[in-house]
Amino acid sequence: MDTESTYSGYSYYSGRSRGSHRHGERSRDHHKSRSKDGSRSEKSVTINAPPAEPLLGDSSVLGEEVQDDNWGETTTAVTGTSEHSLSQEDIVRITKDLEDSVGLDCRRYFSLTLAVVLGLLVFLTPLAFLALPHLLWPDKLLVCGTACEGLFISVAFKLLILLLAVWALFFRAPRAGLPRVFVFRALLAVLVLLFVVSYWLFYGVRILDSQDENYQGIVQYAVSLVDALLFIHYLAIVLLELRQLQPAFSVCVTRSTDGETRHYNLGQLSIQRAALAIIENYYRDFSVHNPALLTASKSRAAKHLAGLKVYNVDGEFPASPATGPENNAATGLAHSQSRAMIAAAARRRDTSHNELYYEEAEHERRVRKRKARLVVAVEEAFTHIKRMQEEEQKKAPGDVMDPREAAQAIFPSMARSLQKYLCTTRQQHCHSMESIQQHLAFCITNNMTPKAFLESYLTPGPTLQYGRERWLARQWTLVSEVSVTSGLKEGAIFLLKCKDFSLVVTAKRIPYIQLSEEFIDPKSHKFVLRLQSETSV
Repeated sequence: MDTESTYSGYSYYSGRSRGSHRHGERSRDHHKSRSKDGSRSEKSVTINAPPAEPLLGDSSVLGEEVQDDNWGETTTAVTGTSEHSLSQEDIVRITKDLEDSVGLDCRRYFSLTLAVVLGLLVFLTPLAFLALPHLLWPDKLLVCGTACEGLFISVAFKLLILLLAVWALFFRAPRAGLPRVFVFRALLAVLVLLFVVSYWLFYGVRILDSQDENYQGIVQYAVSLVDALLFIHYLAIVLLELRQLQPAFSVCVTRSTDGETRHYNLGQLSIQRAALAIIENYYRDFSVHNPALLTASKSRAAKHLAGLKVYNVDGEFPASPATGPENNAATGLAHSQSRAMIAAAARRRDTSHNELYYEEAEHERRVRKRKARLVVAVEEAFTHIKRMQEEEQKKAPGDVMDPREAAQAIFPSMARSLQKYLCTTRQQHCHSMESIQQHLAFCITNNMTPKAFLESYLTPGPTLQYGRERWLARQWTLVSEVSVTSGLKEGAIFLLKCKDFSLVVTAKRIPYIQLSEEFIDPKSHKFVLRLQSETSV
């Protein structure tokens, strides 16, 4: 079925390119190719849906196998009405995505609201402890002495320190939306709530009901509450920040499509927080995912499978008991011919590695040739820029060209070579004309060399180096056999699924290391050099 899917997509796009040159037969051929390949596409998509990529990007990728060196002059630009259509499954998927996004937003705002309410309760409670006696029984209170007034200053500064510490630790922009609640943070919130409620119960029973007259004792009670809150904040720093700093596990992250692998050291983290750390490192360390490179290997495998034929030797020509000698001889001849064809197919299969070798060698030759053309074109363009800069220094200040205009002026001289190179290396969907011009203007502004400009296109960089549309709205799905709130363990395996690929994560505990010391006596390195007075000349 994968073979049929690849072949149907290839014939569809190649039929469209041929139909653009043969205007007389375009409608008839287009109708036939759509009717024939449509059935194949429906069968293959049901089993294995292809990755959702832009239409022009797919056509350029699939047409890469047959394009020549002069594809820039023969390419037909298709404009006008879009041919995309939405099926019922697409509508259901879009609706589900919208519902999930609304649910995530509601949960995020709900947790933020609870945090704000709990924070206000914590900071207003000591102030309420100090203000309620003056509001309810001011005539019965004893005079607050010097020590009591000093406690006011202590409460004020401790509350200020607590406010800054809570703001620095908790009120930060969220990095991601996790599927489950953070256990330690939830436990700390419950602990603070129980602690404040306990203080309120004691305050209501022992102070409000009896209308205590010792105001200095009430102030000391509020100070003890603030001190306890500071200790709870220290506990939060230990659990949320310091506990995970010491490495405890080594995780192996492998991308499912191309097998690219990285290793990271993580501390005592839950599975969901370890997944978040891995995704952040993925955007920084892994090269950008290029599904166009995988399409070439699939088309090559499809061509190889299409050239093989399997014959049923025993069932194709069954031997009958009533047949005569002539029929038996014909059956034996047919069997021998079938065996010969199978042997020929096996020999052709054994030589497939030669085809792969020459195909890769030809591709590398084309890449080197177009890279050389691109390097020469870019160097000539930058040389032209230097000449323009020398000429503009002689002009008036109002006539000087800004870097954006200079980039637009020299971009056409290198556009064709750059486009051919990107299409050959299948990177054309990663770079738009606008992004290339912005990068060129950036290099001109900072007086960078042609090699610095080409480095972004000759070597695939990490995902964050490219446009925001390639990583900003990407949603990940965490798949794990155990609860995602549990901690990492030896041999833990979980998946991080994306739309086009998945990351397979395997955790290994860092082994215990035993170091021993070996003492070397410094005197053991000393030696005496004795020279003889009489030497041979």
